[in-house]
Amino acid sequence: MTQVTGNARPGGRTARTRDAVHAAVRELLATSADGTISLPEVAARSGVHQATIYRRWRTAEALLLDVAMADVNDRSPVPATGDLRADLLAYGRHLAVSVTRPGGLGLLRALISAAADPAVGLAGAGELTEQRMERFQTMLDRAGATELTPVDILELIHFPLYVAAMMLHGQRPPDVPEMPGNVERLVDNVIAVLEHRRG
Repeated sequence: MTQVTGNARPGGRTARTRDAVHAAVRELLATSADGTISLPEVAARSGVHQATIYRRWRTAEALLLDVAMADVNDRSPVPATGDLRADLLAYGRHLAVSVTRPGGLGLLRALISAAADPAVGLAGAGELTEQRMERFQTMLDRAGATELTPVDILELIHFPLYVAAMMLHGQRPPDVPEMPGNVERLVDNVIAVLEHRRG
Protein backbone atom coordinates (compact mmCIF):
# COMPACT_ATOMS: atom_id res chain seq x y z
CA MET A 1 0.00 0.00 0.00
CA THR A 2 1.63 3.25 -1.09
CA GLN A 3 -0.37 5.78 0.88
CA VAL A 4 -3.00 5.99 3.55
CA THR A 5 -4.15 9.19 5.12
CA GLY A 6 -4.67 8.38 8.75
CA ASN A 7 -6.62 10.64 11.07
CA ALA A 8 -4.48 13.74 11.08
CA ARG A 9 -6.40 16.91 10.35
CA PRO A 10 -4.63 18.58 7.42
CA GLY A 11 -5.50 22.14 6.51
CA GLY A 12 -6.76 23.94 3.44
CA ARG A 13 -7.80 22.10 0.31
CA THR A 14 -6.63 18.76 1.67
CA ALA A 15 -8.93 19.13 4.67
CA ARG A 16 -11.88 20.14 2.49
CA THR A 17 -11.32 17.13 0.24
CA ARG A 18 -11.14 14.76 3.18
CA ASP A 19 -14.23 16.26 4.79
CA ALA A 20 -16.22 15.98 1.56
CA VAL A 21 -15.18 12.38 1.03
CA HIS A 22 -15.90 11.41 4.63
CA ALA A 23 -19.31 13.05 4.48
CA ALA A 24 -20.11 11.15 1.30
CA VAL A 25 -19.07 7.86 2.91
CA ARG A 26 -21.34 8.46 5.91
CA GLU A 27 -24.27 9.29 3.62
CA LEU A 28 -23.70 6.16 1.55
CA LEU A 29 -23.38 3.96 4.62
CA ALA A 30 -26.71 5.28 5.90
CA THR A 31 -28.44 3.69 2.91
CA SER A 32 -26.15 0.69 2.34
CA ALA A 33 -27.83 -2.63 2.98
CA ASP A 34 -24.57 -4.46 3.67
CA GLY A 35 -22.32 -1.70 4.98
CA THR A 36 -20.20 -1.53 1.85
CA ILE A 37 -19.39 1.32 -0.51
CA SER A 38 -17.45 1.77 -3.74
CA LEU A 39 -14.97 4.47 -4.66
CA PRO A 40 -16.99 5.50 -7.79
CA GLU A 41 -20.04 6.01 -5.54
CA VAL A 42 -17.99 8.13 -3.14
CA ALA A 43 -16.60 10.19 -6.02
CA ALA A 44 -20.07 10.85 -7.42
CA ARG A 45 -21.52 11.76 -4.02
CA SER A 46 -18.59 13.91 -2.84
CA GLY A 47 -17.72 15.71 -6.06
CA VAL A 48 -14.09 14.66 -5.58
CA HIS A 49 -12.46 13.04 -8.60
CA GLN A 50 -12.13 9.28 -8.29
CA ALA A 51 -8.41 9.45 -9.10
CA THR A 52 -7.87 11.73 -6.09
CA ILE A 53 -9.74 9.34 -3.81
CA TYR A 54 -7.87 6.34 -5.17
CA ARG A 55 -4.50 8.06 -4.86
CA ARG A 56 -5.17 8.95 -1.25
CA TRP A 57 -6.97 5.89 0.11
CA ARG A 58 -6.36 3.23 -2.55
CA THR A 59 -9.31 1.04 -1.52
CA ALA A 60 -12.83 1.34 -0.16
CA GLU A 61 -11.71 -0.70 2.86
CA ALA A 62 -9.00 1.81 3.77
CA LEU A 63 -11.44 4.68 3.32
CA LEU A 64 -14.05 3.01 5.54
CA LEU A 65 -11.45 2.48 8.25
CA ASP A 66 -10.29 6.10 8.00
CA VAL A 67 -13.88 7.31 8.44
CA ALA A 68 -14.48 4.90 11.33
CA MET A 69 -11.34 6.09 13.09
CA ALA A 70 -12.27 9.74 12.58
CA ASP A 71 -15.72 9.09 14.06
CA VAL A 72 -14.27 7.28 17.07
CA ASN A 73 -11.74 10.04 17.70
CA ASP A 74 -14.54 12.62 17.63
CA ARG A 75 -17.02 10.67 19.74
CA SER A 76 -14.66 9.03 22.20
CA PRO A 77 -11.69 11.19 23.18
CA VAL A 78 -8.96 9.53 25.21
CA PRO A 79 -8.61 11.27 28.60
CA ALA A 80 -5.11 12.12 29.75
CA THR A 81 -5.38 13.79 33.16
CA GLY A 82 -2.37 12.08 34.72
CA ASP A 83 -4.57 9.80 36.86
CA LEU A 84 -4.31 6.51 34.99
CA ARG A 85 -7.00 4.65 36.91
CA ALA A 86 -9.52 7.48 36.55
CA ASP A 87 -8.70 7.89 32.87
CA LEU A 88 -9.07 4.17 32.16
CA LEU A 89 -12.34 3.97 34.08
CA ALA A 90 -13.81 6.93 32.20
CA TYR A 91 -12.63 5.67 28.85
CA GLY A 92 -13.58 2.05 29.51
CA ARG A 93 -17.09 2.90 30.68
CA HIS A 94 -17.68 5.00 27.59
CA LEU A 95 -16.35 2.21 25.36
CA ALA A 96 -18.48 -0.41 27.11
CA VAL A 97 -21.63 1.53 26.32
CA SER A 98 -20.55 2.41 22.79
CA VAL A 99 -19.82 -1.13 21.61
CA THR A 100 -23.27 -2.36 22.60
CA ARG A 101 -25.11 0.34 20.65
CA PRO A 102 -26.30 -0.22 17.07
CA GLY A 103 -23.25 0.13 14.85
CA GLY A 104 -20.96 -0.02 17.86
CA LEU A 105 -18.80 -2.71 16.30
CA GLY A 106 -18.33 -0.74 13.08
CA LEU A 107 -14.72 0.17 13.83
CA LEU A 108 -13.80 -3.44 14.52
CA ARG A 109 -15.43 -4.59 11.29
CA ALA A 110 -13.69 -1.84 9.31
CA LEU A 111 -10.35 -2.74 10.85
CA ILE A 112 -10.72 -6.45 10.08
CA SER A 113 -11.86 -5.73 6.53
CA ALA A 114 -8.99 -3.33 5.84
CA ALA A 115 -6.37 -5.63 7.32
CA ALA A 116 -7.68 -8.53 5.22
CA ASP A 117 -7.49 -6.50 2.01
CA PRO A 118 -4.15 -7.27 0.30
CA ALA A 119 -3.94 -3.66 -0.90
CA VAL A 120 -4.11 -2.41 2.69
CA GLY A 121 -2.88 -5.22 4.91
CA LEU A 122 -1.87 -5.06 8.54
CA ALA A 123 0.69 -2.32 7.87
CA GLY A 124 -1.83 -0.05 6.16
CA ALA A 125 -4.47 -0.68 8.81
CA GLY A 126 -1.89 0.08 11.47
CA GLU A 127 -1.03 3.35 9.77
CA LEU A 128 -4.69 4.36 9.78
CA THR A 129 -4.99 3.63 13.51
CA GLU A 130 -1.67 5.22 14.47
CA GLN A 131 -3.16 8.46 15.77
CA ARG A 132 -5.44 6.56 18.15
CA MET A 133 -2.48 4.63 19.51
CA GLU A 134 -0.62 7.91 19.99
CA ARG A 135 -3.50 9.18 22.13
CA PHE A 136 -3.25 6.11 24.36
CA GLN A 137 0.49 6.73 24.63
CA THR A 138 -0.19 10.31 25.74
CA MET A 139 -2.51 9.01 28.46
CA LEU A 140 0.20 6.64 29.69
CA ASP A 141 2.94 9.25 29.48
CA ARG A 142 1.01 11.80 31.52
CA ALA A 143 0.38 9.18 34.17
CA GLY A 144 4.05 8.20 34.24
CA ALA A 145 3.07 4.64 33.32
CA THR A 146 6.12 4.01 31.14
CA GLU A 147 5.96 0.29 31.83
CA LEU A 148 2.73 0.03 29.81
CA THR A 149 2.15 0.42 26.08
CA PRO A 150 -0.93 1.22 23.97
CA VAL A 151 -1.03 -2.45 23.02
CA ASP A 152 -1.57 -3.29 26.68
CA ILE A 153 -4.64 -1.04 26.66
CA LEU A 154 -5.97 -2.87 23.61
CA GLU A 155 -5.34 -6.30 25.08
CA LEU A 156 -6.67 -5.58 28.56
CA ILE A 157 -9.53 -3.13 27.89
CA HIS A 158 -10.59 -3.20 24.25
CA PHE A 159 -10.40 -6.87 23.39
CA PRO A 160 -12.48 -8.12 26.33
CA LEU A 161 -15.17 -5.48 25.77
CA TYR A 162 -15.39 -6.10 22.02
CA VAL A 163 -15.52 -9.87 22.45
CA ALA A 164 -18.17 -9.56 25.15
CA ALA A 165 -20.22 -7.28 22.90
CA MET A 166 -20.04 -9.79 20.06
CA MET A 167 -20.69 -12.88 22.15
CA LEU A 168 -23.15 -11.70 24.80
CA HIS A 169 -25.04 -8.69 23.48
CA GLY A 170 -28.72 -9.54 23.27
CA GLN A 171 -28.34 -12.89 25.01
CA ARG A 172 -26.61 -12.05 28.28
CA PRO A 173 -27.08 -14.68 30.99
CA PRO A 174 -28.71 -13.28 34.14
CA ASP A 175 -25.56 -13.85 36.21
CA VAL A 176 -23.29 -11.88 33.82
CA PRO A 177 -23.01 -8.19 34.79
CA GLU A 178 -23.67 -5.44 32.31
CA MET A 179 -20.70 -4.36 30.24
CA PRO A 180 -19.99 -1.10 32.10
CA GLY A 181 -19.95 -3.10 35.33
CA ASN A 182 -17.04 -5.16 34.03
CA VAL A 183 -14.86 -2.14 33.37
CA GLU A 184 -13.57 -1.75 36.92
CA ARG A 185 -12.31 -5.33 36.88
CA LEU A 186 -10.56 -4.74 33.54
CA VAL A 187 -8.95 -1.55 34.84
CA ASP A 188 -7.81 -3.44 37.94
CA ASN A 189 -6.06 -5.87 35.58
CA VAL A 190 -4.22 -3.00 33.88
CA ILE A 191 -3.09 -1.58 37.21
CA ALA A 192 -2.00 -5.05 38.35
CA VAL A 193 0.14 -5.48 35.23
CA LEU A 194 1.66 -2.05 35.82
CA GLU A 195 2.49 -2.85 39.43
CA HIS A 196 3.92 -6.24 38.47
CA ARG A 197 6.24 -4.69 35.90
CA ARG A 198 7.35 -2.09 38.40
CA GLY A 199 7.78 -4.74 41.00
